Amino acid sequence: MKLKTLLAAGLASTLLAAGAASAQEVKIGIAAEPYPPFASLDASGNWVGWEVEIIGAVCAAAELDCVITPVAWDGIIPSLTGQQIDAIMASMSITEERMKTIDFSDPYYNTPAVIVADKSMDIEPTPESLAGKIVGIQASTIHQTYANTYFGDAAEIRVYQTQDEANQDLVAGRIDATQADSIAMADFVNSDAGQCCEIKGAVANDEAILGKGVGAGVRKGDDALRESLNAGIAAILADGTHAEITSRYFTTSIYSE
Repeated sequence: MKLKTLLAAGLASTLLAAGAASAQEVKIGIAAEPYPPFASLDASGNWVGWEVEIIGAVCAAAELDCVITPVAWDGIIPSLTGQQIDAIMASMSITEERMKTIDFSDPYYNTPAVIVADKSMDIEPTPESLAGKIVGIQASTIHQTYANTYFGDAAEIRVYQTQDEANQDLVAGRIDATQADSIAMADFVNSDAGQCCEIKGAVANDEAILGKGVGAGVRKGDDALRESLNAGIAAILADGTHAEITSRYFTTSIYSE
């Protein structure tokens, strides 16, 4: 299996493994915006991170020849339906709203959504506590939908194109809090840049908005690819590959059924 990277400036491929020439080539869309520790560019311009490694492992197990293809997050579903990419593996939650447009594989990770704020602020992850506060949210995410639904009446919702931009404004004091995935925010608060802040807790679960975990998105009716990805996900969960990759990034499992 070959895992390559298709960059906007042209084709710049990174060979991570070799495999059968007969393997099906699949363009795997990831968000072009860095989202550490799941996916980000290293100093050499290669995509690295937990999700990048999981993509490689799933594709190897499914005998797919995968090309990592960065796409702007807010255009990633149109890129899939428009056939510029074949699948999305970009920390995309499986939600009822998205399932109206695309299909999903089985989940390959599942973590809660949390509120993060400055350590000095007495904030809880509730609408009452966030009333009157400025909450930064990444555009076109489940977190934007959740914040608009639960916090929008009492808090000011400020929308950013990337989570990194929201984090920067949180550090600078231009917003009071942000909502995002717990693992991504744990990575942030444990970094030098995020020393000011802490996770205040998980928001109340609303599965209709927050979804049923993160899966690979495929076009409606592309059952063959969906089943191939399901087989790859099941294989790496069963043989310990998923746990081994996870152990190099996180202290606990981020998969729950």
